[in-house]
Amino acid sequence: MIVTFYKYQGTGNDFVIIDNRKNTFDKNNTKLVAFLCDRKFGIGADGLILLENHPDHDFKMVYYNADGNESSMCGNGGRCIVAFAKFLQLIKTETTFLAIDGLHYAKIEDGLVHLQMKDVTSIDTFKTHQFLDTGSPHHVQFVEDLITFDVKNEGEKIRYGQPYNQAGTNVNFVEKINNDTFAVRTYERGVEDETLSCGTGVTAVAIAMHKTNQTKHTIINLNVEGGQLKVSFNTDNDTYKKVMLIGPATQVFKGEIKC
Repeated sequence: MIVTFYKYQGTGNDFVIIDNRKNTFDKNNTKLVAFLCDRKFGIGADGLILLENHPDHDFKMVYYNADGNESSMCGNGGRCIVAFAKFLQLIKTETTFLAIDGLHYAKIEDGLVHLQMKDVTSIDTFKTHQFLDTGSPHHVQFVEDLITFDVKNEGEKIRYGQPYNQAGTNVNFVEKINNDTFAVRTYERGVEDETLSCGTGVTAVAIAMHKTNQTKHTIINLNVEGGQLKVSFNTDNDTYKKVMLIGPATQVFKGEIKC
């Protein structure tokens, strides 16, 4: 079988994207997904995304982690599939599409993809960290000297530790740069390693920083290993609404692979 694919990246978070509007891809074949994402034997990616038809919206996004399992929402993946939909001429500059966590609105403006994330109504604050769900679960924790911090080993301990256990969580380590800018490094479950960027992760960090009074800004800059992202939001009592993840999404190449 020959699979045609597109490689996209959003601030270094990279994805294999497949146009599955004809339902030709075997969605239950976790080994195939893991193979395509494998950086040694396959194409190499942090995850795989299928673009599919939807009767009521422009398209549907189906997202798989690099381990082959279908996963929760991926923010950078969402931005990349919007750019892919524009490339396919399914959309012009605005869209609504369905993902695993519900309906999303997005627009492309000045070369950046603005993706509306889910509203956040619950943020658990502890002495050492915050926990919240921005489409995927995220642990947010301040550290010193982020540039030398051992993200993989320390993230792995938290990802599998109490209270997350088998379900696990993504883990974000944060350092404050100034009143509206934070540096972030993320350990992603499913990849089981640090990634260069995590869209739902920086969204979680921005909201957690505002909730804990580390910033009063509602447009926040996030410096990640793969570049820069912005998160904006409105607040309504304890609810964060109109949450927008903003950043670039770039097609790297198109190819075919024998499976």
